[in-house]
Amino acid sequence: MKKTIIAISLFTATVTANAQHADHASMKNNSSTEVAVLMKNPKVQELNAAMKDLWNAHMYWTLITVDAYYNDPKGLSAKLNRLLQNQKDIGAAIVPYYGQAAGDQLGKLLTEHIQLAVPVLKAAKENNKEALDKAVKDWYANAKDIGSFLASANPKNWTAKDTQGALEMHITHTIAYSVSILKGDYTQSFGGFEEALHHMVHLADILTEGIAKQFPEKFK
Repeated sequence: MKKTIIAISLFTATVTANAQHADHASMKNNSSTEVAVLMKNPKVQELNAAMKDLWNAHMYWTLITVDAYYNDPKGLSAKLNRLLQNQKDIGAAIVPYYGQAAGDQLGKLLTEHIQLAVPVLKAAKENNKEALDKAVKDWYANAKDIGSFLASANPKNWTAKDTQGALEMHITHTIAYSVSILKGDYTQSFGGFEEALHHMVHLADILTEGIAKQFPEKFK
């Protein structure tokens, strides 16, 4: 019963905090002939594969870290450290296009993204509604910061609305399957994770397209 109460509190906080955020519709990528041709470029495909690997890893290590937080305390530190390394790896991936400072900044923001998840999980586990509401709010604020950073780096191809909405939706998905893990409903958590993974693969496509359009000379 207590886990159910915690899960309901977390879900309610999520819905309230995310009520005005963008949905998948805001992430629709351009299906024009130009984009279709662009994505057939071998160098663009190589970038896309690398982006998907990074964001797939982000999702995988997030999932097992959340599960470890609730169910495997001995394994938590190692899994969390690996997840944090992934954030540096994602930052490093944009260095060839935006420079070291930008890569470091993205890595920093993504590291904060992971660190800010911990108070959410902790408050949920302790059924602390006040702490939970604050933690969820802070987590969404970080998503907005990441989205703003990406939009500022490539304003012609990544709008703040789309990038912020994408990162906010990622948090919504993460909280949803975390609720299922907390409840011990693993069947439900698998479905939630797969939806979250699909969303992030789509984000990898959008990031790839944006970089290829902004730096066409690097893909000749």
